[in-house]
Amino acid sequence: MSIIADKIDKTFGNPGVNVLKGISFNIEKGEFVSLLGKSGSGKSTLLYILSTLDPSTSGTLTIDNQMVSQFDEKSLHLFRNTKMGFVFQFHYLLSDLTAIENVLMPSLKLKKTDKRDKAMALLEGFGLKEKANRLPRQLSGGEQQRVAIARALIMEPEYLFADEPTGNLDSVNGELVMKILKDINASQGTTIVLVTHDTDFADMAHRKITLVDGMIRSDEKVKSRPEAVL
Repeated sequence: MSIIADKIDKTFGNPGVNVLKGISFNIEKGEFVSLLGKSGSGKSTLLYILSTLDPSTSGTLTIDNQMVSQFDEKSLHLFRNTKMGFVFQFHYLLSDLTAIENVLMPSLKLKKTDKRDKAMALLEGFGLKEKANRLPRQLSGGEQQRVAIARALIMEPEYLFADEPTGNLDSVNGELVMKILKDINASQGTTIVLVTHDTDFADMAHRKITLVDGMIRSDEKVKSRPEAVL
């Protein structure tokens, strides 16, 4: 198993609002899993816990046979930065850096200074080679999101967590982003956890977990992932 979530609860505020209620499931190495549910179902909260960006209130999270709650802050930061990539609904690019400089940011944080060729290769693969030196404001929304995906992949993470990555895109760019994620999973074996409210995009994963009111309503393998959507 890659990720084991066991009886995950999450409570916010005082008195507490119980957002997640006893969530338990496993994710295998190389799986592409979608978390589906309406707004307020707890899917994004669960993603943040699985990706170690937010701790659970109770329960345990084990990744690669390591119990995450036992890490100190420095170890958790290193674990996250070396094993995980993140893509969000808002791309969060730094406005005063070029596309390639934004892609390189995670590697510079880890003092890896030999990643420029890798960054350019990612941008070229996403159709952005000619725009590597443009600032975010000079790129379309779809192009900015592709830069954000390239940034998430620069350190070749084992896990990619995506929170509504198509939420601010039109249908054409949304489908392009989903194709990129699917190709990454197929070609590199990257384990992907995707939060979405779009059932068509959810059905492009290997497996679909539906949350309702902080609990798992269903957990099913996707029988077919139609290429016609792309």
